[in-house]
Amino acid sequence: MAILITGGAGYIGSHTCVELLKAGYEIVVVDNYLNSKPESLKRVSEITGKSFDVYHVDLMDEKSLDQVFIENPIEAVIHFAGLKSVGESVKTPLLYYEHNIISTVKLCNVMEKYNVKNLVFSSSATVYGEPERIPISEDSPLKAMNPYGRTKLIIEELLSDLYESDHNWSIALLRYFNPIGAHESGLIGEAPNGIPNNLMPYITQVAIGKLKELNVLGNNYPTCDGTGIRDYIHVVDLAKGHLKALEKITEINGVNAYNLGTGKGYSVLEVVAAFEKASDVKIPCKIVGPRPGDIAICYADPSKAQMELGWIAEKGVEEMCADSWRWQSSNPNGYDTKTKIKIT
Repeated sequence: MAILITGGAGYIGSHTCVELLKAGYEIVVVDNYLNSKPESLKRVSEITGKSFDVYHVDLMDEKSLDQVFIENPIEAVIHFAGLKSVGESVKTPLLYYEHNIISTVKLCNVMEKYNVKNLVFSSSATVYGEPERIPISEDSPLKAMNPYGRTKLIIEELLSDLYESDHNWSIALLRYFNPIGAHESGLIGEAPNGIPNNLMPYITQVAIGKLKELNVLGNNYPTCDGTGIRDYIHVVDLAKGHLKALEKITEINGVNAYNLGTGKGYSVLEVVAAFEKASDVKIPCKIVGPRPGDIAICYADPSKAQMELGWIAEKGVEEMCADSWRWQSSNPNGYDTKTKIKIT
């Protein structure tokens, strides 16, 4: 039996593929490479010494997806595929509603057709919007504030409706906080298209000279240094959370949401300082206006995941920064490289 990974070539997906293969799972990957590169999957094989089937398939193409299920004994699905930029979603909301929601409906249609009813869904802490209390627990009010977050929330709701219609479904909704870091090998990491939307790849691209300086979005928040505080989690810890969720959904039916975060908050400038220490590279910063809709403080209460999944984040911010720098300094252009990697 195999685990289907949608969007497996992406940042979090590729790291999860590594952890699944290391744990002895058989995997099948589908990806349309809109926000990812096939090279990442070659490197997953390099890291693990294992091969696996990969399909260049868009989830909007239900016929091609159907063929994946015909050709493989799929037992469960980990669903990463989707558009993920908050800013882009504000500019092109229809694109996000179409790609993220309709593709999930098509995926669930095919899963139902082949009686595959175990699903781990890649959700987001953006479903909480501006939190009423910190730390944020899973029972906090859900009030997404942008189209990206609303697509995640709508999908959570439709998956809950799906379970209500058929109690044979078992679904884990994983609400990520802020993944950073990279695999310790330096072979896979975050490789955004264009100017990064997230803090760490922006910092690392300044460090290698691709960008002039880091734009710090606001310094008048009610925090220790005036910059926004977020819950940064190492991508490998996050990947391991998917394995724990996978174990859970194969044991019991239902729909359960879990925060995947460290439970600790770091400001932008604290992350910059940690990166400078890890890399021995000075990061020039420029204070600019805050981004509309940004909140001052956001970090998780991850106790439910610890109690019910047996999962806890283990890596600290120093390790997150060191691994990010190893990845970026070894791959200054991300996966756009002519370096040949031997596949086992």
